[in-house]
Amino acid sequence: MELPLELSMEQKFNLKVYEEQIKGLSPEQSQEFLLEVLRQLMIKENVIRHLMKQTY
Repeated sequence: MELPLELSMEQKFNLKVYEEQIKGLSPEQSQEFLLEVLRQLMIKENVIRHLMKQTY
C-alpha cells in the first residue's frame, strides 16, 4: 500500500494561506498557534485510531 505523501492542490493553497496569516504573528502568538495545531493533530490521531478500532 502506497501512502499519499504529497499535498493536494487544495492543501498547498491552504498552507500558503496559513503562511500569510502566520507572518504577522508575534513570537508568543506563533507559539500559541503551534500548540493549537499540535493539539488538533493529536485529536485527529485519536479519531483515526478510534475509527480503525471500529473497523476491526
